[in-house]
Amino acid sequence: MTTNATNAMNSTTTRSDGTTVRLGLRENWLQFTLLVVVNMAVGGLVGLERTTVPLIGTDVFGLTSDLAVFSFIIAFGATKALTNLAAGALTARFRRRQLLLTGWLIGVPVPFMLAWAPSWGWIVAANVLLGLNQGLAWSMTVNMKIDLVGPARRGLATGLNEAAGYTAVGVTALLTGFLATEYGLRPVPELLGVVFVTAGLALSLAVRDTAGHVALELAQHPKPLSVGERTGLAATFARTSWRDRSLRGASQAGLVNNLNDGLTWGVFPLLFTDHGLGLAAVGLIKGLYPILWGIGQIPAGHLADRIGRKPLIVTGMLVQAAGFVIALALLDDPLLAGILSAVALGLGTAMVYPALIASVSDHAHPTWRVNALGAYRFWRDIGYAVGALLAGILADALGLDATVIAAAALTAVSGLLAARWITEHRPDTH
Repeated sequence: MTTNATNAMNSTTTRSDGTTVRLGLRENWLQFTLLVVVNMAVGGLVGLERTTVPLIGTDVFGLTSDLAVFSFIIAFGATKALTNLAAGALTARFRRRQLLLTGWLIGVPVPFMLAWAPSWGWIVAANVLLGLNQGLAWSMTVNMKIDLVGPARRGLATGLNEAAGYTAVGVTALLTGFLATEYGLRPVPELLGVVFVTAGLALSLAVRDTAGHVALELAQHPKPLSVGERTGLAATFARTSWRDRSLRGASQAGLVNNLNDGLTWGVFPLLFTDHGLGLAAVGLIKGLYPILWGIGQIPAGHLADRIGRKPLIVTGMLVQAAGFVIALALLDDPLLAGILSAVALGLGTAMVYPALIASVSDHAHPTWRVNALGAYRFWRDIGYAVGALLAGILADALGLDATVIAAAALTAVSGLLAARWITEHRPDTH
């Protein structure tokens, strides 16, 4: 029997309830679309904080240390990173759908805590819950989409997933800026989150699990596991973090990419308000960055499937570095500086994000891919905490301008490391 004939026979399987399982975006468009909408709610929940929370720290609770203000981002980033790592191991014991629903249940208190927190400690605690929510819910939406489409369309699938999430982040940041201008920093802007939690939880109940799709891809995979190959979390973490050259390159680029996001999350509202911009203008800047980041991932993901992952990763990191330079070079006109830097940062991140996830998926066997993605997403999202910690220390010691310069230099170096370490590995698309 020919390989093509064998693949055709293995292109479908049947669930226990009698329904047919197929791989592909067109074949699974309904479930895929539902997961896209769910991830919009996931992104919207974290978007609540982009404009207002650093200013709540300084204006409502009277924090004077930048490191103290950025502590909520450190709590969020560290918790999300550890949850991403655990999510891979948890999928061995629980269905992806169960973890998705758990993430939403954990996120229910978040908007209420942000809206009526009596002390800054409550804001930090809300961000621990938010990190758990994002680590479980976002991880499962991206894993389930990759499961549905199979290897041929991974770039587009991850691009659509991240586009939905980060466009929602940006739109929410924009809305909270306008609401804060009209109604104050609290509680009205934060109560948008009630809509996201309700919608995300309700829609996740309608999602079907993708275990059958994983089994089908594994049956089709052209490369069997090597004898004795270790696929557990510890072995996969080591492989993704440093042993595999390409996975190491992706992990460090992911870390620096989200370091930039964590740094701008805390620094940009303070930097641009210090130079005379109001809440609506800051909301525009903070909204434009993730909106472009989100929308841009759709063509970027498609392009990553056509020309490869590495060109987009390297170019995107260098464009982000240029965005930081623009922010300082044009600061005499703070609105122009903010808008142009947001455009560069958004487009640069859009190039990088789906290409990195697709690259990690390319280099991982289906049996340990979820652990590899968990390890990569650990390093990527620990960047939030590292960025906020670095920003707080540098801003307190040297000022906000020096913090932005350091980010530009670090991002450029990361792009060069990605160019050196990452290699292309396109799997057999059957």
